[in-house]
Amino acid sequence: MPHNTMKDKIMVALDVNSQSEALAMRDTLSDSVGWLKVGLQLFVAEGPSLIADLSKTHKVFLDLKFHDIPNTVAQAIESAGALGVQMVNVHAGGGKPMLEAAAKAAKDFPGMLLIAVTVLTSDTMPKEQALAVALQRAKLAKDAGLDGVVCSVHEAAQIKETCGVNFITVTPGIRWGNQDTQDQQRIADPKMAVEHGSDYLVIGRPILQADSPKKAAEEAAAMMSQAKV
Repeated sequence: MPHNTMKDKIMVALDVNSQSEALAMRDTLSDSVGWLKVGLQLFVAEGPSLIADLSKTHKVFLDLKFHDIPNTVAQAIESAGALGVQMVNVHAGGGKPMLEAAAKAAKDFPGMLLIAVTVLTSDTMPKEQALAVALQRAKLAKDAGLDGVVCSVHEAAQIKETCGVNFITVTPGIRWGNQDTQDQQRIADPKMAVEHGSDYLVIGRPILQADSPKKAAEEAAAMMSQAKV
């Protein structure tokens, strides 16, 4: 697929400390990526006003991994929907009642995708165990009415096979070349990720810490476009 298609599959994790840093990175990346991901660090520091600014130019994935009693999570999903984000997540470890409550709340926001975290890519559990847990949680999420999951590239293909090709897979742990893996355990490069069924690639430090973040994003899209799918 062409680069301009692949850029819409890239979610840049804005793991920075402030709104000014986030907006500067957004401007640096320009139209080289389609999505920006806001996680705990940045959202706690800056709050909802940042989402409004980022949404002017990009789709936003609010990555807060809600995990609480069903009613609390449902209310959090409603609040996320009111912010106008295009994707939000919960943690599948919260169980089916929580997932169902989240899915019910998300129905009021048809433009927002709801996904569930299966196993963090930083988890040190053996790959076979991670696959089994990820598959079980993916099936749970699908049965509860969610749109997809966060998983590693190594589980994406089997999740697609089990839950269907339209069940979304969002994959962190993307590294290429000689990049430091840091705290990631189950990693893959952009080409491999697409070939293994990743719908969206979450890329943080390989872009944020690059000499030229825009060029790094374009390099990732170029590698993705070489995938044989």
